[in-house]
Amino acid sequence: MWSLPWVDVTPEMEVNRKEFYIGLLLAVSSSIFIGASFILKKKGLLRLASTGSTRAGHGGYAYLKEWLWWAGLVSMGVGEAANFAAYAFAPATLVTPLGALSVLVSAVLSSYFLNERLNIHGKIGCLLCIIGSTVMVIHAPREEEVSSLSAMAEKLKDPGFIVYAVSVVGSSLVLMFAVAPRYGQKNVLVYILICSVIGSLSVSCVKGLGIGIKELFSGIAVLKEPLFWVLIICLVICITIQISYLNKALDIFNTSLVTPIYYVFFTTSVMACSAILFKEWLRMTTDGALGTVSGFLTILIGIFLLHAFKDITFTLDSMPLFLKKSNQGAVPNHDLTTDESKLRRDMNSNGGGKPWLL
Repeated sequence: MWSLPWVDVTPEMEVNRKEFYIGLLLAVSSSIFIGASFILKKKGLLRLASTGSTRAGHGGYAYLKEWLWWAGLVSMGVGEAANFAAYAFAPATLVTPLGALSVLVSAVLSSYFLNERLNIHGKIGCLLCIIGSTVMVIHAPREEEVSSLSAMAEKLKDPGFIVYAVSVVGSSLVLMFAVAPRYGQKNVLVYILICSVIGSLSVSCVKGLGIGIKELFSGIAVLKEPLFWVLIICLVICITIQISYLNKALDIFNTSLVTPIYYVFFTTSVMACSAILFKEWLRMTTDGALGTVSGFLTILIGIFLLHAFKDITFTLDSMPLFLKKSNQGAVPNHDLTTDESKLRRDMNSNGGGKPWLL
């Protein structure tokens, strides 16, 4: 990297540049590990399904004995740790958008190792989801500084956050005990909504624990603070729920479908929770508000494309066939029998026989 000859590069600038690249490397590594974790978990769940064990989607926990599933869990843990460390070196406006790379990593790996493919509508929807999430993150205001557990406790007592937390817990209980048993295996959004909204609370717990750990290394007796242990207990409960319902979603639905939708809803939930807890919206500019709204609308369009057209058997390879049909109008079945049967065989071989996997 070159520098202007009339600008002296100070040691402080050199250190900042090194820290920037360290943060960039950690963020990219995090996305690779997290994206791979979805594939490893899915492979483990598929192996269990082939042996006749009770599947996670039906309430089984045999995956706890599968080493591939544990490898996926370890991979996700490494990725999350790298992502957490990246924030210490690089700005959040760089680290958070790079989380979208995990969606691309998962999609690429699933095409190689799981024979899963999305149709052209799904690919466009996935791209729009990533763009919309990135735009929202770029235009989101910075968090209000919280430097101690006592300050965090005051934030948690805010009426707005209490209402949000009660709403999350209440809606999650309704989803888990009323909606999931009836619609969980039919609609991918049920399990993912549970993971996402509960995940927003787990991120808040992680932030609070991070503050506590920093105080602990500073010599402050945070282990005597009840809030520290409450945050640990809440974090364990939230992570347990997230892992359980994410496994159910991965076991039933296409990984290429679960990963981008989970990323979008999880990112949106975390940003909403942070806005309420840290009052980020008070310092939001007009450009930031417009960027956030446009990003959210882009996400909605992407989700619509992912869901509404998932059963349409349309790919770039099949475009000539569709154009031929539209130009010729009603075509006798015997003229297109060979092309259509070949196309359907290719689609079924790529997607495991499921109509939405193209």
